Amino acid sequence: MKKNLNTLIDQLDLVQVIGDPASQSIEQITQDSRDVSENALFIAVKGTASDGHQFIDQAIASGAKAIICEELPDHPDEKVVWMVVKNSGPMVGLVASHFYDHPSQKMKIVGVTGTNGKTTIATLLHDLFQQMGYYSGLLSTIENRIGETKYNSTHTTPDPAHLQEWMHQMVEAGCSHCFMEVSSHAIDQHRISGIDFDGAIFTNITHDHLDYHKTFKNYIQAKKQFFDNLKSEAFALTNKDDKNGEVMLQNCDAKKYAYSVRSQANFKASVIEQDLTGMQLVIDRNELWTPFVGKFNVSNLLAVYGAALLSGEKEEEVLSALSKLKPINGRLETIRSNDGKVAIIDYAHTPDALENVLKTIDEIRTRNEQVITVVGCGGNRDKTKRPEMAKIASLYSDRVILTSDNPRFEDPDLIIKDMKEGVPAAYTAKVLSITNREEAIRTSIALSQPQDIILIAGKGHEDYQIIQGEKIHFDDHEIVKKELNV
Repeated sequence: MKKNLNTLIDQLDLVQVIGDPASQSIEQITQDSRDVSENALFIAVKGTASDGHQFIDQAIASGAKAIICEELPDHPDEKVVWMVVKNSGPMVGLVASHFYDHPSQKMKIVGVTGTNGKTTIATLLHDLFQQMGYYSGLLSTIENRIGETKYNSTHTTPDPAHLQEWMHQMVEAGCSHCFMEVSSHAIDQHRISGIDFDGAIFTNITHDHLDYHKTFKNYIQAKKQFFDNLKSEAFALTNKDDKNGEVMLQNCDAKKYAYSVRSQANFKASVIEQDLTGMQLVIDRNELWTPFVGKFNVSNLLAVYGAALLSGEKEEEVLSALSKLKPINGRLETIRSNDGKVAIIDYAHTPDALENVLKTIDEIRTRNEQVITVVGCGGNRDKTKRPEMAKIASLYSDRVILTSDNPRFEDPDLIIKDMKEGVPAAYTAKVLSITNREEAIRTSIALSQPQDIILIAGKGHEDYQIIQGEKIHFDDHEIVKKELNV
């Protein structure tokens, strides 16, 4: 693809231009100097980890023919077109959208934000619309999809240029809808600029990402910004069971709706009965059986149902497709042994998510079995949730094994030490510390008896560990299946 630079910048508020934009043809938009190829437009963004202005020379050496920046170098290269803006962050998405012919305007785009439930809701919306005969795209933590073709995902929300490229590929493939996770980082870093959203879903806000946002207020404001920028024709669907759902709708021009499992709302659901195989639900007076379990999954399914109706689909068709949806990889996923042991693998890596999973198990269990929980916390991330995670695990489990997650550049033993500080004194006897994750999982299964429930929390779909910066293959599923002989 090739575009004249002049056409890409005609809507931008430029402070200064050096050179002739009309003389340059652009074949790539990027903010990463390592990705620059011939005839690229490089946009220098001041990020949290590094400043793109420091890599302008590298970008030019790699073939960049135009630069958007906030500050000019002392001696601007005369062979390059220079464009100065006040804030280069939003420019990447805006220019990339123009470069790819505004793909988000050619599909229905629904974004999902919140601490927990983003991946589940976005994935289930994709699956639902595929079942209903639409060709759909997905951008999520686990994977990206165009129709049923799956691609590896590196970020919850990709950088703006790649995001627009993904959407362009979806349009070219014939997608009518795209469902995407929208992380707080992505909102704060302008990764979703240039996207024309038709709908937004808010799941909840709990303790997470304070290593980045610093305060809970900042975290909430980042999420709220997504809703503040919605167009009036879009829908804003929020979880009424989270007090911050109302906060998201303040200053929001979109059409406002709510879903709830506790009180009256536009979309309402309740559980008739459930066990580890599934639930019988009532959704807006309609009974439905689903293989999902847990009240938090009732909320997730309700968000999917509501978003589908607000996207113009018929109730009976949505309910039919909803009943056929299956749980996604690493989200309350059960593996059973021949002697009745049940291992549950779940991505729960925040205090709220862990508590939701353990409460669900507590509601379903018969009290004739043990609940054994294996859990760790990631390194180089918010340390304040570590004692909370251990406390919750010890409150809802008969046995707990604290172990390693993705320690990254931290000492896993010190992470476990931080976690142990949250264990109430009365529960210390039932808590073990085993740093090696494989050994911890093996021990949990060795300690279990037939009918016991073993929760392996924290990594879910991930098939790796990050230790001292190295990504090492590690899959909870493989260890569990080997130890259970299934």
